[in-house]
Parts: sequence; C-alpha cells; structure tokens
Amino acid sequence: MGNENQPEKVLKDVELFLRQQAELFGDETFLPAAAKGGESEDGTAATVETRPLQSDEIKGESHPGKSEPDLKQKSKTIRVAEDRELFEGKVLNPQWMIDPHWYESDSLATLDSRVSGCKKCQLGSTRKNFVFGVGNPNSKLVLIGEAPGADEDEKGEPFVGRAGQLLNKILAAVQLRREDVYICNILKCRPPNNRDPIPDEVEACEPFLKKQLEIIKPKLILCLGRIAGQTLLKTNVTLTELRNNIYLYEGIKVMVTFHPAALLRNPNWKRPAWEDVQKMRKLYDEL
Repeated sequence: MGNENQPEKVLKDVELFLRQQAELFGDETFLPAAAKGGESEDGTAATVETRPLQSDEIKGESHPGKSEPDLKQKSKTIRVAEDRELFEGKVLNPQWMIDPHWYESDSLATLDSRVSGCKKCQLGSTRKNFVFGVGNPNSKLVLIGEAPGADEDEKGEPFVGRAGQLLNKILAAVQLRREDVYICNILKCRPPNNRDPIPDEVEACEPFLKKQLEIIKPKLILCLGRIAGQTLLKTNVTLTELRNNIYLYEGIKVMVTFHPAALLRNPNWKRPAWEDVQKMRKLYDEL
C-alpha cells in the first residue's frame, strides 16, 4: 500500500520543482560557460582581466581590436545564466536564508534586504552582523577591503574601527568624504579571529559584490590591502606589483594600496600609501 502513491508523489515533486525554476528564472535561455568567453581554473566563467592596463587604456581610450567587458552591456540572458551556474542545485535551499530573486534587485537597499540573512557559508553562523556596505550608491569610486573586523561585525558597517578612522583621514587628504564614495568588503561576514578569507567563503560572497558593483556602476575600484587585491583579481602577485599597475575587474579599473590597518602597524608604509592615494585621486578626476 505504501508504494502505490509513489509515482504520483514523484510527479508532484517534479511539478513543484519546475514551477519554482520558472518563478526563479522565467523563460530565459541558459548559456553554457563556454559561451561566456572561456573558463577559469576552477571551471567557472572567466570574467577578470588581470593584465596591467596600457597608458591609453588608463585614460579611457581603447586599443584597436580589443574589447573591454562592460557591466552595463551584459545581457540579461547571460546574467541569469551566470546566476544559475553559480547556484545550480543550491538555489532552492531554504537554509541559505536569502531571497531567491536577490539578483534581480535594482537598488542597494533592496539587495541588502534580500541577502542580509545569508547562511551560505560557515560565517553566517559565527557573525554578529551582516556587513553589507555604506556610502554613495552613485559613486564613481568604490573602496573594497577583504572582510569585516570585530568593530565592523559589532556595528554592521565597514571600516568603523581605528583602521576606518584612518581611512577617513586618508580620504579627507585627497578632498573626499566617506559619504562621497562607497565602501564595502569582499566578504560580508567576519572570519573568526580576523583570519584570511578561504575560497569557499569568497565563492559564496563574491556574487553579492558583483551585484553591488552592477548597481553602483563605478568607474574605479581601490582595493585596500594585499588580500583584497589578490582575491578580487584572482592572482598571487605581491602587493608591490599590485600597487604598480592598474587592472580591470568586470570592466572597472582597479588600483591596490595598503590596508589602513597595515599602516597602523607599520607607519613607514604611510608615505607610499599616500603616493598611491594621490595617483588614485588623479585617475578619479580623469574618469
């Protein structure tokens, strides 16, 4: 008797799954990774160009025959395909505590409300607060750190401790206020003991960062610290080399400098950091 209704139950489960998929993805055509310009080492679509930019590219000019990725030109079909590829087999997991339509958000406030309960990785169970980001949602400049610290975890806002106070002074030195720029981290939750992010955590959190950038549409990113630069650009080169070049991430120009916390530990780095920030301000004005 117990097995007589099994085919009917399976059919209902399949119908429920298909309805959920239709609600999430609509009638979009999901393109394979190969259609998106190659793959990275882990098999996902390669979207980061880590070569140093040439001088004319830095000024906004382009080389003949070379195309630059542009978030604004990305088609909805490919965006939804990427989202499905990232969350295939997981998107319906209720334990993640995120709105399955988060990637359709058209404002930072909406995105924050849809993902702030995230439990996709282990940090969701150890954090005090989800640290989404703060600042001008229309800024040309986004500052990105690696992850929240203890003060940020306590208050739910990035760069609010001693390092954040120094960052405010650095911005003021180049005639920028905290309210003029947008500040966030690669990870939205604090790793225990402020350890470096691990790959699984970056994989879980980076799609939210990409969506933030898609909404803001900045012209320039300043990575704060080696870990942020290496993680964002998918490279292992030294901070010295990162600081000496300008890169692209999703079509956005990227510079890397010291993390403010590193400057507190080693004041000798303040002078080269000041040189970096002056270069950043010059590029910011040109853009």
